[in-house]
Amino acid sequence: MEKAVLKLFFVAVFMFIPLLGHSSSSTEENRELDRWFQKLDYSKPKLTRFHFYFHDTVSGPDQTSLPVVPSPKSIKPSLTLFGQVNIFDNPLTKEPEITSERLGVAQGLYSFASQEEYSVLLAMTIVFTSGTNNGSSVTILGRNPVLQPRREFPIVGGTGDFRLARGFATASNYVANASMAIVEYNVTVLHY
Repeated sequence: MEKAVLKLFFVAVFMFIPLLGHSSSSTEENRELDRWFQKLDYSKPKLTRFHFYFHDTVSGPDQTSLPVVPSPKSIKPSLTLFGQVNIFDNPLTKEPEITSERLGVAQGLYSFASQEEYSVLLAMTIVFTSGTNNGSSVTILGRNPVLQPRREFPIVGGTGDFRLARGFATASNYVANASMAIVEYNVTVLHY
């Protein structure tokens, strides 16, 4: 009998411990999110377009992209860098010059995912650091055959002003060489 009571006591304690950790701020945040979701029934999606330049520097003193997993050479050398994974924190600017107005950063990773062509799997979050969307973000996930003149990617989500974002982005190389690339992006986002 004592074991059953003791067991019941521990079950009750462990069920209620998580409830004790909730603060009034998390409760208010939950209420705010509930109100936001309730408004969706009456909201129409907004369409927002962005244009910017992505600066990816893979070598030199201002490097913004680093290989964190090298291409495995034990299988066979790959001209496409198959298997390599890079992580990046790249500036986004209004014009192609790195000195032009900074709009935000692109943070994420790309993995070289093809044995036949120079193509990467891109997972990138665009974080706006200026303007009316400061602090909001949009996330892209998709295949990027980097040598093609124009590529298209899906928008898979967003935060802040871009909650429940969906849409697409197109990219074109403005400048590309062995040490860096400047990529022109046009982004179309549907959000609430």
